[in-house]
Amino acid sequence: MWWRSFKDKRYRQRWPERLAYYPDHSFNHEQPVIVFHAVSVGELHAAVPLIRACQLALPDWTFTLTTTTVTGSARVKEIFGDSVQHCYLPYDFPGAVQRFLNAVKPRLLVIMETELWPNLLFYTQRFNCKLLLLNARLSEKSFINYKKYPRLTSDMLSGFDVVAAQFEQDADYFRQLGLSEKSLQVCGTMKFDQEIDQEQLQAGLELKRELQRPVLIAGSTRAGEEIKVLSAFRTLLKSIPDLLLVLVPRHPDRFTEAAELLKSQGFNFVRRSSGEKISADKQVLLGDSLGEMQLYYAGADIAFVGGSLVNTGCQNIIEPAALGLPVITGPSLFNFQTVSELLLAAGAMQVIANEEELARKVLELFQNKEQCQKMAEAARAAVLGNRGATEKQQQLILQATHSDQ
Repeated sequence: MWWRSFKDKRYRQRWPERLAYYPDHSFNHEQPVIVFHAVSVGELHAAVPLIRACQLALPDWTFTLTTTTVTGSARVKEIFGDSVQHCYLPYDFPGAVQRFLNAVKPRLLVIMETELWPNLLFYTQRFNCKLLLLNARLSEKSFINYKKYPRLTSDMLSGFDVVAAQFEQDADYFRQLGLSEKSLQVCGTMKFDQEIDQEQLQAGLELKRELQRPVLIAGSTRAGEEIKVLSAFRTLLKSIPDLLLVLVPRHPDRFTEAAELLKSQGFNFVRRSSGEKISADKQVLLGDSLGEMQLYYAGADIAFVGGSLVNTGCQNIIEPAALGLPVITGPSLFNFQTVSELLLAAGAMQVIANEEELARKVLELFQNKEQCQKMAEAARAAVLGNRGATEKQQQLILQATHSDQ
């Protein structure tokens, strides 16, 4: 935490919360409490429609949202304001977990995706609190790692009242790890239901109208990936000299690092945070702001999704698809394996092997407007055709709350 705080000072704040000491917190216990845990921004954004629907359906319950990252914490406040209680989920020490449960007093704990912490799950069961794992996914890599500790993994999974797996492959991995069939359901991914922020959409479309130039976005790029994207971009400028690259690093603590890279590579760029106008001579817009990913995508013509040209697994490929962008990724897809197969089968996405292929594919799409339009339409259709997971998982929550009363 101390080391991370050198890049982001917010990590020096609220340290007692990390160990579940809440001297300034006053949790509401007048109503039954439901806790949603979303580790960071991606999980939180996917859960927003679900949480809002549950707030409407359960007006007599108090909602507490927990995160682990400072960016996730900031987004909770921006999205929900005072309609929810918020704190960091404490580190998985027995004492910290017990202090957290005694302070918040949840009747129902909903964990988003796959945050499996042994002490949290063990003491939550002893606290007589129902446990739901929603939008649950397991990559092959995670499955192999959990399989190394069969007793511990089986004990953790046995504590869940319900596990709602995203796809059948995820469900099969959970079965092999010892999850009981009676606790398991397949509901799809809520990321297909993620809300489009109309303000961001309009701002992005207005940006596109102002620019009047072709725009390529490289979204959620990881360390070691920006240099590959910039290599492809340099090649593209030879054929499309007015092309604008929107470069958005995955983590805020790497914004300055990306800016230094752009300087060292000799690109004329502007930082979004500066508020400076994107003049015709600017080659790159560095997306160094939080919570504006939909704006960036809405202002672009073609999307490359990061995490895929380095071996970290691609980031959220549904977000650009939902906004009607042709999607390009590298070969590392394990974070969204089944979703990528859906988009590939629909003709909404293409996979490239390296930066040279990235440049060729982007040029091909800019030169072939018909192909670009077909991919965009296929992307929207694929997202629309796979919606509905949020409603299914809301019903699981409502069933759990009714049985609790």
